[in-house]
Amino acid sequence: MPERGDYEDWASLRGRSRNFLVPWEPSWPVDALSRASFRTRVARYAEDWRTDQAYNLFIFTHEETLIGGVGLSNLRRGVSETASLGYWIGEPFAHRGYMTAALPLVLAFAFERLRLHRVEAACLPNNTPSRSLLVRAGFRQEGYARQYLCIEGKWQDHLLFAILREDWDGRHIEKVSITMGS
Repeated sequence: MPERGDYEDWASLRGRSRNFLVPWEPSWPVDALSRASFRTRVARYAEDWRTDQAYNLFIFTHEETLIGGVGLSNLRRGVSETASLGYWIGEPFAHRGYMTAALPLVLAFAFERLRLHRVEAACLPNNTPSRSLLVRAGFRQEGYARQYLCIEGKWQDHLLFAILREDWDGRHIEKVSITMGS
């Protein structure tokens, strides 16, 4: 889980990766990389975790280098048991297999610890690396949503993907380890 002490590494990585990330993310506010904004973000993450609303995590290498983040948000319990998946990776670490290694760990957390039935994800139709990542992780494309999310300041169409607990078999998890706080 992100902590206040991660600020410098986070701000540096996001700042260096800004041009790489902007086409795929909501518009960045003016203070996006400020310490105060990060403190607010970390406090919200902790509250979301405590109230079972969302679970945001940072991804680190074995050498403890921050490389990206992943989140399960919009948790819906009861008859749905569903969450939305989002993720980002810093430009220096893109296309090197890190997210491919991290995603099965997050799915294990979602299905085994959180006992979710379904994890959903969406990506822009032209985001081929993201689409390929989802398919490799076992997601299936389920639809196309017109003007689904406001990305880079404009409403954009998205491809919709999902994976069900019974679709996921943990097949990619045996080669990596994970430590998660409660």
